[in-house]
Amino acid sequence: MPLTLTSPDFAHQQEMPARLTCEDADLSPALAWSGVPEAARSLVLIVDDPDAPDPKAPKMTYVHWVLYNIPPSASGLPGGVEPGALPSGTRQGLNDWKRSGYGGPCPPIGRHRYFFKLYALDRVLPDLDLPTKARLEAAMQHHIVAKVELVGTYEKRGRR
Repeated sequence: MPLTLTSPDFAHQQEMPARLTCEDADLSPALAWSGVPEAARSLVLIVDDPDAPDPKAPKMTYVHWVLYNIPPSASGLPGGVEPGALPSGTRQGLNDWKRSGYGGPCPPIGRHRYFFKLYALDRVLPDLDLPTKARLEAAMQHHIVAKVELVGTYEKRGRR
């Protein structure tokens, strides 16, 4: 069974609701996954936007959420999950607002894509002390046994 990632809040390649964005409550979406390989010892979730700042002329990938060492026994995350409610052992990294936790879509112009990337690793990572996405990806190298993506889109209201 392949690794799958879904959300009851939005379908793959479809618009994310405003409550998940800076224009509203800025809540993290509920996520569910299945098919975690037996070889997995931990999971990583990275959420980023490769369309920043303008989808017509992207210049960077903006990081919205970094989680690692999610136990492979976890089957998802509830919507609006608070740091204390993350699965036991889960650690956070830094997003591009230079803070831990979820930062929802807040595109300055145009419709952006938000990639929710779930990785299954063959090891538990050491404490990386609030790593950036780049530092986490470096630590994950050669340890990824499966990967899946869920993509949501968003464009600010009044800028369509």
